[in-house]
Amino acid sequence: METNRQKKIAGVLQKDLVDILQGEVRKNAIANLVISVSKVSVTSDLSVASVHLSIFPQDKAPETLAAIKSNTPLIKHDLSQRVKMQLRKVPNLTFYIDDSLDYIEKIDKALKGEENPIENRDLLERRKKS
Repeated sequence: METNRQKKIAGVLQKDLVDILQGEVRKNAIANLVISVSKVSVTSDLSVASVHLSIFPQDKAPETLAAIKSNTPLIKHDLSQRVKMQLRKVPNLTFYIDDSLDYIEKIDKALKGEENPIENRDLLERRKKS
């Protein structure tokens, strides 16, 4: 259960991370790339923040995530400059790709009947026998 403090800090971090990441995309004149911060969750001791990113187009997601992970210290420094009046210590950042939109789209197609797993058994993931 997240406390109100964790939620408030996550909201502040999310807003500032959006500004930082989208500012870098604009500053470097990278065309056809959208990065949005879909969720930030902070641990109870406020030492680690998990940042979930939605990256469009999806095929650029792994390389973009790798670039963001390699620049994590610089992002944390920029973030600390923005929130220095609100937070005493900025949490360590861990970045993840948010694939919830793909999951929702997969369910949507299944419900519409576009991909029927009963008719096409290859759509089902094979269960591993242990």
